[in-house]
Amino acid sequence: MADRFAVVTGAGQGIGRAAAQALLADGWIVAVFGRRLEPLQETIAGRDSGHAITCDVGDHGQVQAAFAEVKSRFGRLDLLFNNAGRGAPAVDFDELPLADWRGVVAANLDGTFYCAQAAYRIMKNQSPKGGRIINNGSISAHAPRPGAAAYTATKHAVTGLTKQIVLDGRKHDITASQIDIGNAATPMTERMTNGVMQPDGSMMAEPRMDVALVGKTVAHMASMPLEANIPFLTIMATKMPWLGRG
Repeated sequence: MADRFAVVTGAGQGIGRAAAQALLADGWIVAVFGRRLEPLQETIAGRDSGHAITCDVGDHGQVQAAFAEVKSRFGRLDLLFNNAGRGAPAVDFDELPLADWRGVVAANLDGTFYCAQAAYRIMKNQSPKGGRIINNGSISAHAPRPGAAAYTATKHAVTGLTKQIVLDGRKHDITASQIDIGNAATPMTERMTNGVMQPDGSMMAEPRMDVALVGKTVAHMASMPLEANIPFLTIMATKMPWLGRG
């Protein structure tokens, strides 16, 4: 097939924007999802093959409507980059507000499931069938940061979801991957330049890497034929304190 069709969630800034732009540069036709239209339009500016669709991934109804629009517009779907997510202010475990817990779960876990399930249904029933789902995990899917219970729990759960999609999708030529990202230079990690809490209680500024490198890595994972898969990939700032963090 000459045309390849993708969805990138959380594409209004940061990793999602970098991934969408890398895919567009590689010739993909890309629908970008996000809660606000203007940032999405900035992501795809100058690209006729980019399409902006407003969607809060934590809202099941909005996800269903957004993927229905993708199916109507594209006719098929070959790739989902499940990127949208959020964190919460770092607090001791017993001080985590219920609203923050539920908000992080809605974005990081519910949203990942809603979008993956909607994409899976399209991929399962199209002809030729099949496709690839790439989930944004995190370094925190392997080792927690202090005071990050909701974020850590949801990113561990994304790993289980990724493995389940790989297993269930085999018979439909659907596969899944997880990219675990450490300290890409995005608005979410801007605070790291001023210092973030370390396991020993100290505050330390942490190195970051160019977010465009993450976008190129996602595009590389997406470029593989369906008979091959990178199930888990970690990309991180070389000098960030992760290996041996605890």
